[in-house]
Amino acid sequence: MSESTPRPSSLIHTVYGEFVRRLGGWISIADLIALMAELDVDGPAVRSATSRLKKAGTLLQERRTGTGYRLAPAMEPVFEEGDRRIFHSLEPAELSDGWVVAVFSVPESERAHRHQLRSRLSWLGFGNAAPGVWLAPARLLPDARRLLERLGLSAYVHLFLSAEYAGFADLRTAVASWWDLPAIEAQYAAFADAWRPVAEELRRQPWTDPAEAFRSYVPMLTQWRRLPYLDPGLPAELLPADWNAVPARAVFTEVHGLLAEPSLRHVEKVTGLSHSQEPS
Repeated sequence: MSESTPRPSSLIHTVYGEFVRRLGGWISIADLIALMAELDVDGPAVRSATSRLKKAGTLLQERRTGTGYRLAPAMEPVFEEGDRRIFHSLEPAELSDGWVVAVFSVPESERAHRHQLRSRLSWLGFGNAAPGVWLAPARLLPDARRLLERLGLSAYVHLFLSAEYAGFADLRTAVASWWDLPAIEAQYAAFADAWRPVAEELRRQPWTDPAEAFRSYVPMLTQWRRLPYLDPGLPAELLPADWNAVPARAVFTEVHGLLAEPSLRHVEKVTGLSHSQEPS
């Protein structure tokens, strides 16, 4: 599997987050395998991935009209947070809004927690200013609090709000050392390069086949949903002049707007479920 090919578990995560939640929260394993086959994922890979997601606490096995899986209740806040970040991508923060600073100290005997803190703060969009010191635009404070509490890591972290930078280095230069901006730009560029042709094709001739929409939409959304987390939404004056998040977001918005609803209709057809159904 190449780096650009989404893992089966990532595709399943997208299917649950975008569709299954709207169709009652449960899907039979047979229907999930049928949908994933359209994304070139075979049955054994689907079963292996769902088993791992079950072990991780993301899915719960449940028998209804057949054996299937539903989302664990604890995952709903996670997906709601994802909706906010993925579909309502943050515009650049205002410099006057200030910063949230996370300071942590973890005993050597619990260094696994130290690694988890680093990886999760990075995933949330925090930059690393110094060992044990991470920061992000102030508006990420609620997301940081929820994440740390959910992971049971809040005891290791102190959070501060700072109104402005009062250091000695040029702030734009410092920011470029705290975040790997070229790496973020590279992911935006890869996304735009992959999906701009699809947007242009849809503009010329909208697709009428919901199955075709589904086969493109799920990989597109799977590739996109990481980016709003890696990008902290830094103030525009601190970003490179040719920052490419804006055109990439435009591509996502256009493809999402054209393919999301046909894709949902396809999932409804395959599963026999309806978005009018309420979660059990």
